[in-house]
Amino acid sequence: MNRSEFPSLGFGVGLRRQHYSHVLDEHPAVDWFEVISENFMVEGGRALEVLEAVREHYPIAMHGVSMSIGSTDPLNRKYLRQLQDLARRFEPAWISDHLCWTGVGGRNLHDLIPLPYTEEAIRHVSARIRQVQETLERPMLIENVSSYMAFTDSTMTEWEFISAIAEQADCGILLDINNIFVSAFNHRFDANEYIDAVPAERVVQYHLAGHSDHGTYLLDTHDHPIRDEVWALYERAARRFGDVATIIEWDDNIPEFAVLASASERARTIFNKVTSEHDARSRNGRSPQATGKHPVSADHRS
Repeated sequence: MNRSEFPSLGFGVGLRRQHYSHVLDEHPAVDWFEVISENFMVEGGRALEVLEAVREHYPIAMHGVSMSIGSTDPLNRKYLRQLQDLARRFEPAWISDHLCWTGVGGRNLHDLIPLPYTEEAIRHVSARIRQVQETLERPMLIENVSSYMAFTDSTMTEWEFISAIAEQADCGILLDINNIFVSAFNHRFDANEYIDAVPAERVVQYHLAGHSDHGTYLLDTHDHPIRDEVWALYERAARRFGDVATIIEWDDNIPEFAVLASASERARTIFNKVTSEHDARSRNGRSPQATGKHPVSADHRS
């Protein structure tokens, strides 16, 4: 996988049913849309008609929620064939799913269950990702999930785990900034250390979202505005990783489209600010090490 082979999509939002009519009628000024793969893995109907119309005007990426890449069940070949057919029809910029398992023994839990951070799990998941990429005939991205428990068998940090899998599977990373913040609070680790450790050449996309604060723990619910602390973590990521496609997720208590579009523009503003600061430093004779198509400092510490 070479990050430079992925297109620079800019700043967009997740396409949700509540906004179909607005998007089709108004063609809002966002750069791209991310779609939930499973919502369109059907033989016909309005969902596919909507996606065809959206695809005429915008780039898209396909984001899955049920590949169950970490399960010990055999890979679902029927699911992968349907996913491949959808990708051939709509030509997404990329396909992503979650670094987790969603079921075992043929039972779907309809949740994103974390994995133990072990060498055995790395080998298992990496081999499955390679099989998926061979089937889809394209590289995929894996996303870090939020978590609320830890395994006693874990022998490394989450960022070491996802980094090792991305290297061994030769796949990309979809870095969910909110999930990092949620898990950091729940498990009491340093979110900044996570951002600083992930291999920059593997990060292709971000997710930004809101969560619920339950006092002693945070829950990744995608039903609140993005917190300032998550925006600050996003700015740190922008300084380290450079030009990375960004999506705003909102899956419950969904507001008007303008609210999501405004959040997308805030992300653009933050990135442009970071880029301008980097350019100013370069003009003044300071050239910090950088990565990405619009490089910014890889050594920034806030």
